[in-house]
Amino acid sequence: MTMKRFSDSEACQDLSKPLSIAEKEEIEIRRKDGIVFSLVLKPESPFNVAGIKTKATARDILDAVRDSRKS
Repeated sequence: MTMKRFSDSEACQDLSKPLSIAEKEEIEIRRKDGIVFSLVLKPESPFNVAGIKTKATARDILDAVRDSRKS
């Protein structure tokens, strides 16, 4: 499979096209001055998790952390 290449003007005309391709494979975007940019999907961070609703206070959480460190 060959890498998809776009000029900067092609990429700007319909940005959704190069972005949808970059979800699956690396693409290149070339500016008029010859500089080439590589576009790849950045993996989602494992620390990017949804929050939860709780009645715990900051004090409750700090106490639980402190207690867990005593063991």
